[in-house]
Amino acid sequence: MNKYYSAALTLIAAIAMISCSSNSQSEEAAAAQAEAKPQVKIAQVHSQSIPQIETYSATVESDVKNNIAPNAPLRIERVLVDVGDVVRRGQVVVQLDASNLRQLKLQIDNMKVEYNRTSALYEVGGASKAEYDNVKMQLDVLETQYRQLVQNTQLTAPISGVVTARNYDNGDMYGGQPVLTIEQTNPVKLIVNISEVNYSKMHRGMPVDLELDAYPGEAFTGTVTIVYPSIDATTHTFPVEITINNQSQKVRPGMFARATVNFGDEQHVLVPDVAVVKQIGAGDRYVYVYKDGKVSYNKVELGRQIGDQYEILSGVRDGDQVVTAGQTKLANGREVEVIK
Repeated sequence: MNKYYSAALTLIAAIAMISCSSNSQSEEAAAAQAEAKPQVKIAQVHSQSIPQIETYSATVESDVKNNIAPNAPLRIERVLVDVGDVVRRGQVVVQLDASNLRQLKLQIDNMKVEYNRTSALYEVGGASKAEYDNVKMQLDVLETQYRQLVQNTQLTAPISGVVTARNYDNGDMYGGQPVLTIEQTNPVKLIVNISEVNYSKMHRGMPVDLELDAYPGEAFTGTVTIVYPSIDATTHTFPVEITINNQSQKVRPGMFARATVNFGDEQHVLVPDVAVVKQIGAGDRYVYVYKDGKVSYNKVELGRQIGDQYEILSGVRDGDQVVTAGQTKLANGREVEVIK
């Protein structure tokens, strides 16, 4: 029994020695792996003068829009223009029922006869001053009504422009909706909302580059004509009106446009786009900055993407060295090995 017991103890001791040796080797390998520095590539970045450009979307609007309607519910005899027609200021565009006008004209003719008779009698003493004044007043009232009715019977265009809506046909009774809509299309305008941080940079006369979906690849130019004086407390934006000279009549109300405004140049750092890391589960962006053998995890504010680089508004300084490859194994403060 002692012999077997001694052999068993010897075997157990041998197994323990092998196990300890294996654990020691594993620990040494893990330590060696932990000590291995991640390899990264870096690039030095510099600040540059960069145009501060913002692009805004808007719909083209007419500079002036008029709804044409009578001031009384009359029958529409004829609509003399149609959608798309170009009209000039003062042009008759709608003829309404003139039967009341004709009746009023007959009353005026009869009243003129009475006025002439009373006037002649008054001159020779056959009528009193009161009778003369009364007849004259009636004639004046009828003539005033006639002029007003003429204006309400023949509707004219108050502006030169294009007919953009027609809501009645010949013979319809006017029912409250405008008969026509006329819009002035030279010039036309856009209204965009700009962030309050740029309020001091906006002024009348600023040029604005424009693109229209209707004319891909073609450049248009507008001019800032109104900078509204108040800022929306909710959105922290303010409206700006941009006017487009449209003598060619190519730009039409309702077209979709993009307006690009240049707020001037500022000095900002440019970093390669491969240096920018997005934080998982958030929209924040970071850049690893290398210094003295270690990296720091810097949160950055991005500006525009310019080619294969990003404009950095904050988080990286002029002359910093940023990591452009090997970010997956990095952490804030980690020592790294720089490779070419």
